Amino acid sequence: MILYRSTPQLDLHGIDREYARILIEEFIKDNYKMKKKEVIIIHGIGTGIIKKTTKEVLAKNKLVKRFYIDSTNAGATIVELIENK
Repeated sequence: MILYRSTPQLDLHGIDREYARILIEEFIKDNYKMKKKEVIIIHGIGTGIIKKTTKEVLAKNKLVKRFYIDSTNAGATIVELIENK
């Protein structure tokens, strides 16, 4: 992903569902504090469990403005964070 070299990324390959929830929440909170506007969560395709978990966590997180599957990589979700003033 050369296009996203400077965008913070969280790779969840090999992580179980519950640990993924924790990592996603911490990743979002940390990047919000650092005033990042966009992050990428790499969940892979696999069986879809981690992708579904990622969607559930992001949908409930108040720091997330919006999120969507990367158009060039179905195994990654691009997350836009609310503005941190």
